[in-house]
Amino acid sequence: MGLDFSVVPGFLDSILIGALWTIAITLSSAAISFFGGIFFAVISLYGHWVIRLPFRAFAFLFMGTPLLLQLFLIYFGLIQIGIDLPAFVAGIIGLGLHFAVYNSDIIKAGILAVDKGQHEGARTIGLSKGQTLRKIIVPQAVRNVVPPIGNNMIALLKDSALVSVIGVTELTLSAQLAISQTYRAFEFYVAVAVCYYIINLCLEYSLHLIERRIQISR
Repeated sequence: MGLDFSVVPGFLDSILIGALWTIAITLSSAAISFFGGIFFAVISLYGHWVIRLPFRAFAFLFMGTPLLLQLFLIYFGLIQIGIDLPAFVAGIIGLGLHFAVYNSDIIKAGILAVDKGQHEGARTIGLSKGQTLRKIIVPQAVRNVVPPIGNNMIALLKDSALVSVIGVTELTLSAQLAISQTYRAFEFYVAVAVCYYIINLCLEYSLHLIERRIQISR
């Protein structure tokens, strides 16, 4: 039958809407993964053992199981105990927590790399332990680990396609719905690949600007 990309423009609106949902999911999950990673890193290093032990179990769960299974557990599992989350919210929470655990390891390494003299200097000027972490240690640690966290953000963008399995009409599911009507899989998957590539380029450019600003501020 050959290729026929003329069918794609007819579904361009739904594909662009799917792309917007993909961007919304990525940005929301990235925010959760970033701030959650900082929170988990601080707990892992400075929290009481009563808090650290449950966190280790939580981290093992998210590192030792597939992201797809985690999405199923959050969306289909929580409803069994009375927590009924919309698919969009469940997808954001699943992606955010999954990458927050990985970001926490990166940020923890960044915190440990900060010179211990910074802790001592902050305490001598009267800052509490919490203030020292919030105002001095964590900002320095985050600046030092921006590149690997940026890599996780790019991986998050790609993995956002998995939320299609719980019914979120993002970019991939939008293409699948179009394919079900036209039976033109290759054409729509190429169109979706182009959309992902463009979004990825914008994300990489934004991360590059952030890295440059951090380097200039040092």
